[in-house]
Amino acid sequence: MKSKLIFSISRSLLLARWKQTLVAAIGVTFSITMFIALLGFMNGLNDLLDGLVINRTPHVRLYNEIQASKIQPIDRSVNYKNSHNFISSVKPKNERLEIYNNAAIMNSLKKDSRVLGFAPKITAQVFYNVGAIDLTGVINGIDVEAENRLFLFSDYVTAGNYIDLKNTPNSIILGKGAAEKMLANIGDVIQVTTTKGERMQLKVVGFFQSGLQEIDKVQSYASITTAQKLLGESSNYITDIQIKLKDIVMAPAVAKGLEQLYDVEALDIQTANSQFETGSFVRTLISYAVGITLLIVAGFGIYNILNMMIYEKMDSIAILKATGFSGKDVNRIFITIALSIGVFGGLLGLLCGLGLSGLIDQIPFNTAALPTVKTYPVNYDLKFYIIGGIFSIVTTYFAGYFPSRKASKIDPVIIIRGK
Repeated sequence: MKSKLIFSISRSLLLARWKQTLVAAIGVTFSITMFIALLGFMNGLNDLLDGLVINRTPHVRLYNEIQASKIQPIDRSVNYKNSHNFISSVKPKNERLEIYNNAAIMNSLKKDSRVLGFAPKITAQVFYNVGAIDLTGVINGIDVEAENRLFLFSDYVTAGNYIDLKNTPNSIILGKGAAEKMLANIGDVIQVTTTKGERMQLKVVGFFQSGLQEIDKVQSYASITTAQKLLGESSNYITDIQIKLKDIVMAPAVAKGLEQLYDVEALDIQTANSQFETGSFVRTLISYAVGITLLIVAGFGIYNILNMMIYEKMDSIAILKATGFSGKDVNRIFITIALSIGVFGGLLGLLCGLGLSGLIDQIPFNTAALPTVKTYPVNYDLKFYIIGGIFSIVTTYFAGYFPSRKASKIDPVIIIRGK
């Protein structure tokens, strides 16, 4: 019964100053709306940028690094065991880029429960022959179906059909930038030269665009069979094994283990994209900071309104206490007012935030660098709405708690005597 009475008094006080109440609720609504829209847009942008890199980057890459031997012959000599040896112009070891015993490695990966899948790859340095001019390029020989399944290859093929690489012998999908340099169209035949001087003609069956312009100017794709033929290598020649894990967080540990097990270089995605991940984290941190600042500012607005309400309602508070209401009851009245504003403004803000996010999601976003993206990216993650709702209630609670504590300590005798 007492709770009903407290709620009734809170409602009366709210309606008595409905304009101020409306202003406070609008402040909360605006803050929540901008919090949801800002976080949704910033995280959508992060997802887009991360996708450009992560979708096309293996969680672990196995390859052979051409590098100088860490232990030189003189270091093995007993005569110079206690000496400091200084060697200049050290040459790399005479090794091939090929991963030795790659078939056994791939069979082992098939049985590894941590591995979602893998895709073999060949990296070939070439020159695109355009008349009398040679343009530097890289042809990636790929297992077309595995590449598409694990790294969404088809999403980045802007013209032609990716499966033609497998079905059409001696075919190539050119990077968009490289195609524009060579003025090549689908169906044209281009000529490439390897670093060993071998020449080969390839039919253009599509264009590839990653969104990274400098890469698209040099990078192209062919099937593994075509790349092996281009390099004059056997059918078991592989230079890279790209691994996709079930849990990306395990990549550093898995890379370290595979490196020791197979005696190859293993690069994990966290190491390869450490700077990029830092940028994503900073953008997310900024968006959270701005959104929370908006909510805190709205909380101060509610605090000021309740403070003024308490000052104007001193007589009412004195009468309530004189008729038997305790300081705790008065505290509950004003906290109820604050929470009513927070809940109403928060719910309306969540709906408006969802609507604004949907509106942003429909705005056309056309750029030559990202042909597959048609509208501005928005992330509708439920956790943003949960965080916004909880924070609106917490903020308004404390905005009402401090003025209500002041009201609960009012001495009704002093107020009535002053009147």
